[in-house]
Amino acid sequence: MMPFPFDISATDGRARTGVLRTPRGDIRTPAFMPVGTAATVKALTVGQVEHTGADILLGNTYHLMLRPGPERMERLGGLHRFMRWDKPILTDSGGFQVMSLSGISKLTEEAVTFSSHVDGSRHVLTPERSIEIQADRLGSDIVMQLDECVAWPAEEGRAREGMELSARWAKRSKDAFGTRDAQALFGIQQGSTFENLRRESSERLQEIGFDGYAIGGLAVGEGHEAMCEVLDYAPAMLPHDRPRYLMGVGKPVDLVEAVWRGVDMFDCVLPTRAGRHGQAWTWAGPINLKNARFAEDQDPLDPEVPCPASQDYSKAYLHHLVRTDEILGKVLLSWHNIAFFQALTAAMRAAIAEGRFDAFRRDFHARHVSNGRG
Repeated sequence: MMPFPFDISATDGRARTGVLRTPRGDIRTPAFMPVGTAATVKALTVGQVEHTGADILLGNTYHLMLRPGPERMERLGGLHRFMRWDKPILTDSGGFQVMSLSGISKLTEEAVTFSSHVDGSRHVLTPERSIEIQADRLGSDIVMQLDECVAWPAEEGRAREGMELSARWAKRSKDAFGTRDAQALFGIQQGSTFENLRRESSERLQEIGFDGYAIGGLAVGEGHEAMCEVLDYAPAMLPHDRPRYLMGVGKPVDLVEAVWRGVDMFDCVLPTRAGRHGQAWTWAGPINLKNARFAEDQDPLDPEVPCPASQDYSKAYLHHLVRTDEILGKVLLSWHNIAFFQALTAAMRAAIAEGRFDAFRRDFHARHVSNGRG
């Protein structure tokens, strides 16, 4: 019996829409999770994030274990109370950031030993410690197994090593997590761009048994087309009746193509990162508010997006804020971008429910991608 029921209400081809039911609230799928790296979605209050329609946030174990620290976080009442977000939170395992940000001194069967990018302090992260931090100290609702995300490009032999280590760590993560009524554990499919490795990874994960399954090791430099080639087969290798989560993705076109191939959940730092640098996604495509052509444009950013930042301020004003590096510009563009991603997933849910997702996908490409892939 899974702790979080997953009800698929409609399918259209491989695309599906449904609800993942948690004690802290329902997560409507397809779902985009804003990234709250260090207990904050950058530049936004939780009220602003909630206003966009987000059902769930992502927290980052690596950053939170360094600052403020897992034991302190537990003393302060856990991540939900700390950041004043009472809806579901998914935490990643910390593995990707350990591999990409820190100075790794040793990767062994037992653990990864690394140096903090903040102060150089030494840390050891095992599958068991990652589960303890996420489930017991931070109190996350959806916990991720610790895995190794192999850098791209990778030879098949190296990709196999990472996949097999991740599978063994998946078993240790599951043993450490045990059985819980109010928290769920997701396993992570690995295998780079090799179909045989992803199939083997999926089989090994299902033998262990998880509450949901993630597709890892993508959006690491392989490009949109190569990612889509993997997604042509990878989601179908995972159980139909459990949520499928594509980690670290991505641009709006990536979301649409992944949903068309059967993916349910996403996260990415891109909306807020781009917003802080003057870029906004709209239904007409991505735009850069630094561009001089917006200096006297009195139209709103995107009246089709139900957000004050999208509807109540002119592009000329936003252009001014960006060019003068005002903090408000970063806030408004981040707020709009998160709202656009939520509007996009809501539109996809409606299109799937009404059996018109193929038409939605074609229209999206015509309106959005033709004006600049983003």
